[in-house]
Amino acid sequence: MATKAQAPRQVLCMRWGSLYGVEYVNRLYEAVRRQTAEKLRFVCMTDDTDGLDPEVEAHPCPELDIPRPWNNYAWRKLALFDDLENAYGLTGDWLFLDLDVVVTGGIDSFFEFAVEEPFVAMQNWTQPGKGIANTSVFRFRVGAHQYLVDLVRGDFHQFLSQYRNSQTFVSREIDTFRFWPDSWCALFKVNCVPPWPARFWQTPKLPDDARVVAFPGSPNPPDAMVGDWPEKRWWKKIYKQIRPTPWIETHWIGRGDEASEDQAG
Repeated sequence: MATKAQAPRQVLCMRWGSLYGVEYVNRLYEAVRRQTAEKLRFVCMTDDTDGLDPEVEAHPCPELDIPRPWNNYAWRKLALFDDLENAYGLTGDWLFLDLDVVVTGGIDSFFEFAVEEPFVAMQNWTQPGKGIANTSVFRFRVGAHQYLVDLVRGDFHQFLSQYRNSQTFVSREIDTFRFWPDSWCALFKVNCVPPWPARFWQTPKLPDDARVVAFPGSPNPPDAMVGDWPEKRWWKKIYKQIRPTPWIETHWIGRGDEASEDQAG
């Protein structure tokens, strides 16, 4: 008797503007492909497909009709809760990954955990225990949260005055959600960088069982990889120090011979 084929792991990212180059998409795709044992469907929603790996499925980056400049900030990710089925033919559950994450372990568990839940996210480790999701890493079900889009379209400025950012809005206004197990997702600046002053001589560590490390803000993975923490304000340079971090090169680039070429270029 024939067995039912395993549905592909569905992973999605977004890229708009010029903050992140196309190499962020391609490296994220390669890392995800290395870290799943199943068939993969990888989608990038983008306004620029130049240089994109041909294995990456590209769709136009959806827009959110809210006032400028917030429509091009992280609030734009709320467009994922819109009608993606009619717009792009996307259905089912998708794992969303920000471009500035490093995939360091197997991702299959992200599709097998709490399968009944339509929204599962990383805990915000800058505010632990407060029930706030970090939307660098989340799984969502297409069409399950259209009401979130309707809310911000209806009175965006009300929610902007009520919540600090889009991920707090999502955490407070969504009807139900779960966190991933704490050990699966790490925040580089919180969970990896040693406390001051040990960060001057200790290398940032990859936590045990971490599958994805998020790098919101600064430094980005290529900066942290070489031990650079960009900061314009001189007084913050006193404590914003890190050592070069080899495990980022291993997992973000994933090809030792090409790593030196990329850095040289």
